[in-house]
Amino acid sequence: MSVDRVEATEATDGTNETNDTDDTQAAGATVRTYPVAPGVRLNVRSGPGTNYGIVRVLPADTRVPIFCQTPGTTVTGPYGTSNIWDNIDNGEYVSDAYVYTGSDGYVASRCS
Repeated sequence: MSVDRVEATEATDGTNETNDTDDTQAAGATVRTYPVAPGVRLNVRSGPGTNYGIVRVLPADTRVPIFCQTPGTTVTGPYGTSNIWDNIDNGEYVSDAYVYTGSDGYVASRCS
């Protein structure tokens, strides 16, 4: 999943800064968000695998928070082949092969 991709965002002072992740405040804790592969409408599933039902579909060019990660079905996507699944909300998972985290491994704690 080695991909060199960064996004330019405009800083509050009008200059451009380069980010590949975003930090969002949620309930007093900092949660990082990561971009879904460009142009991809991503299935969100009720568990960490393709055998779980689709609960919703994310629109193209979305960013997702990763609260925790867990192993599941192996999936091949734009960022390689991975069995890591990202928990993006209560009972909602997406394959890490479709999320640009900048790493082939875990970037968040394991889900319990």
